[in-house]
Amino acid sequence: MKHILSLAAALLLAATPISAESMREFRVTSPNGLTYLNFALRDGHATYAVGIRQIYIRGFADAAVHDTIDVPLLDPSPLGLKTSIGTWNEGLQVASYAEGQNPHVKEYTLRQGKQSHIRYEWNQRTVTLQNPDGKKLIIEFHVSNNNIAFRYTIPQQGSDRAVVVKQELTGFDLVSNTAAFICPQSNAMVGWERTKPSYEEYYIWDQPATTKSQYGNGWTFPCLFRIPSGHGDRWMLISETGVSGDYCASHLSDATPSGLMTIAFPLEGENNGFGTTSAQFGLAGDGASPHEANTGHTPWRTITVGQTLKPIVETTIPWDVVEPLYEPSIDYQGSRNTWSWILWQDASINYNDQVAFIDLAAELGWEGCLIDGGWYKNIGRQGMESLFDYCKEKGVRPWVWYNSNGGWNNAPQCARQCMHNPIARKKELKWLRDGGVAGIKVDFFGGDKQETMRLYEAILSDANDYGIQVIFHGCTIPRGWERMYPNYCSSEAVLASENLYFGQDFCDMEARHACLHPFVRNAVGSMEYGGTVLQKRLHREPDKGNTRRTSDVFELATAIAFQSSGQNFALTPRNLTEQPKFEIDFMKQIPTTWDETCLIDGYPGQYIVLARRHADRWYIAAMNATQQSITLNYNLNVLEGFSAEKATLLTDGPKGLTPQQSPLKPDKKGRVTLKLLPQCAAVIY
Repeated sequence: MKHILSLAAALLLAATPISAESMREFRVTSPNGLTYLNFALRDGHATYAVGIRQIYIRGFADAAVHDTIDVPLLDPSPLGLKTSIGTWNEGLQVASYAEGQNPHVKEYTLRQGKQSHIRYEWNQRTVTLQNPDGKKLIIEFHVSNNNIAFRYTIPQQGSDRAVVVKQELTGFDLVSNTAAFICPQSNAMVGWERTKPSYEEYYIWDQPATTKSQYGNGWTFPCLFRIPSGHGDRWMLISETGVSGDYCASHLSDATPSGLMTIAFPLEGENNGFGTTSAQFGLAGDGASPHEANTGHTPWRTITVGQTLKPIVETTIPWDVVEPLYEPSIDYQGSRNTWSWILWQDASINYNDQVAFIDLAAELGWEGCLIDGGWYKNIGRQGMESLFDYCKEKGVRPWVWYNSNGGWNNAPQCARQCMHNPIARKKELKWLRDGGVAGIKVDFFGGDKQETMRLYEAILSDANDYGIQVIFHGCTIPRGWERMYPNYCSSEAVLASENLYFGQDFCDMEARHACLHPFVRNAVGSMEYGGTVLQKRLHREPDKGNTRRTSDVFELATAIAFQSSGQNFALTPRNLTEQPKFEIDFMKQIPTTWDETCLIDGYPGQYIVLARRHADRWYIAAMNATQQSITLNYNLNVLEGFSAEKATLLTDGPKGLTPQQSPLKPDKKGRVTLKLLPQCAAVIY
């Protein structure tokens, strides 16, 4: 295959160099020549288009002919901004153009992502547009293999040193017949105690992308699209990255009948109506300080494309184009946490029950125990300090829940008014550090306005000063935060496991959701789902609560499929005696940080076979969400360092009711056959 890619690069890159006269139209291709972006300036309007180059080989051996065709995934789509100092949407001219030395390469490490050592190689072009008033806007395009990222930069010009971005005109003009796996953007200040939007809505599944969203507000990032063609389906994931306190978070509008979606800013009512829906930032000029040099940019718009879903699940583009904003104050580590609240609920937030879950963490050899909302009232600070001391005795580090709320919703859980104010927050973080606390889980945020993005960033920055990791809940998605903020751990931003306790209908759909999120939500950032429920009934009492529909091994597989460096698992003390020993042994050694991720097979919401490597060991989850049995057959030895002959197989037994452990038995060609019953799974490690 390498010689084909080399040929493609030669065919596509050995073109006539672009001259100054042809700056109005250019193509940027990926280093392997198979992903492209076309820029065009016509009639004063700037557009871009995205696609894949498909290679076909006709004939054999020396007589073979290599043909390439463009497979469009986005039709020409608008570019531009409306700001307080100028608008760039019509009457535009190209002021300058820069290509530079291609390809660019950088390598970096990522402690808490889907891959630990990343090599990012891309081709880059930059174009500066000038509006009729002579104001300039720079657009920077990165094109890597299967990924595109671009952003706007407003340079300092004249006396303007600050700007308000009122509207981003960036669009995504989907080709006809595109289908979507996307989640609607909620109305503001609705739902339980007015805590939405929190990215906790039901997705539409494989429906036309022109479907109107449930609330009429468009769709949350990330957005997955399937593009049918005569040569098979193509896939595209659209999102954003690099959002800090210097901008608001965005989402996509509803599509027009022709398929055009545009960047949409937060709703007016978010954050209880407080704060603007626009974005503001300073502009960098000549002789700028190092801090000023990082200003003047919008976030990156990212597009991942593929002939299969493999590039979607494995993409690292959310972290490739951003940089760390500060150094870690300590050597942060992954954490497996026990968590009483998920099944024992509010009543468990008392001293004795927390001791039981600290003991459970110690028995499992896990790093942490999450003490959830209600501790402030039911346990108190003196009781918490005693629990902190008990954790030290047991070799377990506590995590502590907080309500983020300053004034944007009615969430009543205590530990309020501790995180929104910098004076109170620093005092609280010092108390936590002195108690040996490893991390905090902060809940109930107010939306996507820049005002709220500043709060996320402030919590992360202050927590790092005290060596504390952060999980966000009831929140927005991360946007490159694993790399930007080294003590960032994970975000919920998904309809997560707590809904299993709250509704049987969610239990009925659990398998389907589990086989969707690795392709969409979890593809762009860590996901604090809180899964792996081994009790058949979701309640403290064995004969009460909703009924789990998935098998035991399916639940074990979610510990692999859901990526987060801090995992709050749903195991309870009962599991130590009720589950087979090999299930508990598996959970004792499952890691939460990964060195490599590889999609082997799957289709969103139907099934997935996903492999993750930690150090020199591969963990493979094969999960079936359908109502039919499926048989899968793979040569897993293609995973570097994996030996099928030395691996262990966990299955659900012939009827899906009796979990079994056995050596993995490949055939003579090294292939492994997996037979998965409905809502069952296999785990290989």
